[in-house]
Amino acid sequence: MLKFTAALLALVALPAAAQQLSPAETARVDKIVADALAADQVPSASIAIVRNGKIVFTKAYGQANEGLLARTDLPYQIASNSKQFTAMALLLLEDEGKLSLDDHVSKFLPGVTDGDRITLRQLLAHTSGIQDFWPQDYSFEAMSHPTKPQAIVDRWAKKPLDFQPGDQWQYSNTAYVVAGLIAEKVSDEPLVSFLEKRIFKPLGMTSVKDQDETNTPAFPAGYGRYALGPVRRETPPAHGWLYAAGELSMSAQDLAKWDIARIDRALVPADDWQAQETMVKLNNGKDSGYGLGVFIQNSPRRTISHGGEAVGFLSENSVYPDQRAAIVVLTNSWSGHPHTRITRDIAKLILPPTTGQSAVAQAQAVRARSVYDQLRTGRLDRSQLTENANFYFKPTVIADYGSSLGPLGEPTSFEPTGDPVLRGGFVIQGYVIKYPGRSLNLSTFYEPGANGRIEQFLVTAAE
Repeated sequence: MLKFTAALLALVALPAAAQQLSPAETARVDKIVADALAADQVPSASIAIVRNGKIVFTKAYGQANEGLLARTDLPYQIASNSKQFTAMALLLLEDEGKLSLDDHVSKFLPGVTDGDRITLRQLLAHTSGIQDFWPQDYSFEAMSHPTKPQAIVDRWAKKPLDFQPGDQWQYSNTAYVVAGLIAEKVSDEPLVSFLEKRIFKPLGMTSVKDQDETNTPAFPAGYGRYALGPVRRETPPAHGWLYAAGELSMSAQDLAKWDIARIDRALVPADDWQAQETMVKLNNGKDSGYGLGVFIQNSPRRTISHGGEAVGFLSENSVYPDQRAAIVVLTNSWSGHPHTRITRDIAKLILPPTTGQSAVAQAQAVRARSVYDQLRTGRLDRSQLTENANFYFKPTVIADYGSSLGPLGEPTSFEPTGDPVLRGGFVIQGYVIKYPGRSLNLSTFYEPGANGRIEQFLVTAAE
């Protein structure tokens, strides 16, 4: 385990050869990153900033692995930021006449539930109804065993659909596994190989690897915390789990090269970029907020973005087309919110100011508060947990929750954030827990119904 001393949290920074931000801006970015990493005790980060369509800043901070300082050329696991590449692969295959995004899944892959009613476009837009195989923010027991894409399909994509295709938006890693298998079948080559030839090599993205290849001491390691406990190294998932839903590792500067191609409408036909960035509508005509592998935000400024979560890694990639700017943040801990905090604060620095805030919804929090109160005393009623949650809450986890939360005493408030949403067959609700001088975030997943068991109950430091 890394020793997180004051010296480490002060960070070891390795500058790129050319940093075109002003000295004041550079100093501000350094402070933004240092403060965020220190607040959440994150070992390292790799940052890239695009302004006026050019990479103007790349820098790595901290320690990527035991004995390995972070460097700008090191590939970090970008997880679900990989989805935009999988989606673009299908768009390129459509250009070649090998498929249509309006084709049905059953044309290429048999056995998927209602595959004769689900289109490839719905796979990429998260509107297929196929259940997500990994909605949790922790590694569940099955992920400790190697798998193959078809095994994921057999276990999750052959279940009854969560809803009729096109009726709802619900994030689904499983749908992207299905899409990846179709891309490989149609192109007659591995997905990463196809992307290497069509995207990575032409753009000079030399750091890209399959994330399964980067779980060695030569690459960044993933870390995390249980509640506010000590930083611990995470055990990587067994081979094969992320595949087309999140299998890529790359440097921040290489991901920024892809962002510049998006800004410039380069490399692929302009209508492919447009198709990826067009918000998909649901059957009722409402906007989903998502295109093909990317989130789309039109207010307060147009933003094409995605986040990524792998075991021990968090990333954020945000492109601002109208400003010809982009921010890439890659970190090697999945505790807290350093990636979103850094992105937000750098955006305030390099982009014109905007106005507008999201509304915060209220929901019932009695049960969540009861479980939280148990954990801060180092105990837990396991009868309320699913099999996966029981697997997660090992004695060490419960002990870390108790030893780190107990000394904080009684919260001054315990309030829901946003409205509950459905994902992977679970109802998801977040909470903010406030104490004098600090706040915590709580992420809860429940089985549907008043007495549904708890699938996830994770406490992290709040922004």
